[in-house]
Formats: sequence, C-alpha cells, structure tokens
Amino acid sequence: MSGNTIQILIAMVIYMAVVIIIGIAFAKKANVNSENYYLGGRSLGPWVTAMSAEASDMSGWLLMGLPGVAYWCGLADAAWTAIGLALGTYLNWLFVSKRLRRYSIRANNSITLPEFFSNRFRENKKVILTIAALFILVFFTVYAASCFVTCGKLFSTLFDLPYIPMMLIGAAFVLLYTILGGFLAESASDFMQGIVMIIALVVIVAVGTISAGGIGEIIKNAKEIPGFLEFFGLAAPALGEDGAQLVEAGKPVFGAAKEYGVLSVFSMLAWGLGYFGMPQVLLRFMAIREEKELKMSRRIAMIWVVISLAVAVFIGILGRQLYPVEHLTASAAENIFITLATSSLPAILAGFVMAGILAATISSSDSYLLIAASAFAKNIFQGVCNKKATDKQVMLVTRITLLAIAVIAIFIALDENSVIFKIVSFAWAGFGATFGPLMLFSLFWKRTTRAGAVAGMVSGAAMVFIWKLAISKIGGVFAIYELLPAFIISSVVIVVVSLLTPAPSKEIEEDFEFVCKK
Repeated sequence: MSGNTIQILIAMVIYMAVVIIIGIAFAKKANVNSENYYLGGRSLGPWVTAMSAEASDMSGWLLMGLPGVAYWCGLADAAWTAIGLALGTYLNWLFVSKRLRRYSIRANNSITLPEFFSNRFRENKKVILTIAALFILVFFTVYAASCFVTCGKLFSTLFDLPYIPMMLIGAAFVLLYTILGGFLAESASDFMQGIVMIIALVVIVAVGTISAGGIGEIIKNAKEIPGFLEFFGLAAPALGEDGAQLVEAGKPVFGAAKEYGVLSVFSMLAWGLGYFGMPQVLLRFMAIREEKELKMSRRIAMIWVVISLAVAVFIGILGRQLYPVEHLTASAAENIFITLATSSLPAILAGFVMAGILAATISSSDSYLLIAASAFAKNIFQGVCNKKATDKQVMLVTRITLLAIAVIAIFIALDENSVIFKIVSFAWAGFGATFGPLMLFSLFWKRTTRAGAVAGMVSGAAMVFIWKLAISKIGGVFAIYELLPAFIISSVVIVVVSLLTPAPSKEIEEDFEFVCKK
C-alpha cells in the first residue's frame, strides 16, 4: 500500500473503532429485553430520532448512488428524485409521526411494524402480521445487498483490491455490529453517522468547487453537454460496443438530449411516496420518548435532508467538470464521490470523508438487518409459531436470522457491476407500495378493514414485481417508476375491499377514535 492509502485506512479504522465502542456501550441495556433491543425502550430524544431516521434512510446511495445518477445523465433524474424525497420526508414527519407514536402504544404497545398492523386490527389469526413480516424479510434483504455493494465498491476502489473480498469484509463488520448492540446502538451511531455524512458532503463540494474554478465554471461546463443541466431534458452518454461511454479527444461523447416529460417528473417525484411505508423511519416515530418532541425532530430532519440531497446532486455535476472521463459506465459513475475525496483532500482527511460513505452504509444496513430479523423472530417465531417463547429465545432466533439474511444479501451483492441506485429503487418501491397506503389508511380512515389491509399489502407488493419485471418492458408511458402505479393500485384495493367487507368492530373503532381525539 502507498503512504496515502495507509493514512486513509488509519482514519477509517479509527472511525470503525468508535462505532464498535458505541455498540459495546449500549449492548448491556439493549439486551435487557426485546423491547429495548428492537425499539430502545421508547427512549430516543428529538436529535437522535431525527438524525438516526434520516441517516438510516439515506444509506450509501446518498453519497454514491445519487451523485452517480447526476454524473452519468445530468440534473433531471437526480434533482426530481431529491425533490420527491424532500417532500415525502416533510409530509411523513408532519402527518404520520405523531399519530403513529400514539397509535402504536394504544395498539397493545406495538414495537414492530407488523405487530402494529396486526394489533391495529385486533387480529386473532395473525395473517397481517405474517404477511407483513415476510415482505419485510424480502425487501430488506434486497436493501442490505445494496449496502454490501456500497462497501465492496468503496474498499475495492480505495485499496485497489478485488471487489468480492472487500464486500465480504464490509458485510461481516456490519453484521457483527448489529448483533452486538441492537436498536439503541444503531440509533446512537446513526446520530454520529448523520453528522459525518453531511460534513463529508459539504467538505467535498467546497473543496471541489474551488478546484473547478468556481460555480460559474461548473455551470458553464455542464451547459455544454446536451440536456445535462436541464430539469426537462436528459443527457445521453454515447456508448461503445463494450457498454462504456465513448471518449474523443479526451472528452466524453454524448448524443442528442432526451426528452423529459411530465410523466417522468411524476415518476421521480413518486420516490416521496415511499416514506409512508419505510420501516426504518416509522420505527423512529414509535421510539421517541415524548410525542411533543416530534416537532423539533421534524425541523432537524428537514434541514439535514434538504442540505444533504442538494449537495449530493451537485457533487455529480461537479464531478463531470473535474473528472469527465474517469467513470465510463453507470456503475462506475457511482464512485465519483470517492474520486473527488481522494483527489481533492489530504489522505488523512480523505479517510475521514470516506468514513462518511461507510457511515451511510452502516447506518442503513444495521437498520435493515435488525428490522428484518425482528420481523421473523418477534412476529413469526414468537407471534405465530411459539407464543410462549421467552425473550432469550427470541433474541437467539433474531441473531440466527440476522446471519441468514446477511448470507442471502451477500449472494445478491456478488455482482460488482450492480448499480446501487437501481437496487435501492426496487426495494424502496416494495416498501412504499406494500406498507405506505396501509399506513395512511390505518391512521386516517376508520372504515379500513382487516381484509382491506391484507388485500392492499398483497396487491401493492405484487404490482411492484409485475410492473418492474413485465409491464415496464413495454416502454413509453409504462416505463415509469413502479412505485407510483403500485401505490395507486394498493390504495384503490384497500378502499374497495374495505367497503365490500363488514365494518370494523366497535373495539377497533374506539381505538381509532381515542387516537384521533387525543
């Protein structure tokens, strides 16, 4: 290794050591009982709630996936996605957070999302609980795979070592940390990681803008690429037979700009709908110690989200100015943040900035693994298979499930040409369409029935697969992001089935009215 590489490694090791210390510090409290392990005993303060929600939500795709999209095809896709995410974040905190916090306590002190839905409809046969838990297992396994891809790309690019061994090392570290500390350790480290992420983004933009000669030069360069700096146009990299972008006279070759119509805009804005069904965010609403503190959390979260998303998009634009031919495929483009950091900063500082990517990855993957494991251990193992299971047994099954999920995610992540943004977009659509409509109707429509809930979940999840794998292949208007049609279908199905089935029981309606009046 070179001297610079060693300095980067030292900085990252220091960061990882701090994360492990946090895990050890919270391990004893986390392992007192399953409520502490899964929900931190509802003890999170407003700062930790806000920062951990957003850091676990954004993951490594904020530092690699989103800048990669902007670098590869310009402003439109990345910017409209960011706008949709910012709107979704705000609406979720504004409308869902307080009522979910309140309702989860009323619904027999629910500590997981499947448990909340099941208790909300006072299930005897745990159909909703089982279906919800299984879908969480499926989509969070895909999500965890995206995080492992991020680790592999990061370490492979930094240390010039093979992708697969580097991906395996990153996965092992995340797994060890998650098993150790549970929700409290995850949330505390996510708070720190959220700070590291935003500092990393801002530092790179500041240093890179100076290197590029100022914002004026960056904009001038971007405007020279057809469709690159347009909200209603899309740059089209010209590709060779090997799938890589062509280069002539040291410059990347682009074709004519592609049209970017209203349908494309709504397709990207639909990312915001995903928030209503995102377990790692919704659990933070349930875990905050006081409902009244959610207002402050919302403000903190929005400031973090707006700054982070705007800067991440700008990094992709900046990268095309400074390193126009460095990354010639959509997959490689996701390394532009790493290139900027290692080229623009002293090695030791670059190492701490690289820790920002590691921070984003860890903050998300530990959430994904923990929630997925709890879905099986708490909801299926204890909730359905063995209702008399002790907390100790549940914790053991959780750790076994964590290992199994990680192994499957590793197999998904073996392809080093995977595009992080695409993996995340599919899992995001899965959660958004499966749980988003049900969450909104459960909290705001008293007439929602158990049958409607089941039908809504199944139809939303099924449509994500059907649209992605079949209908979108038709092209044209059908090539929109699968979350939008799946969310609509799920919502319609919930309403229709609920109206066609008997009204909820008096007890269920009383629960709803109690939550609404409070």
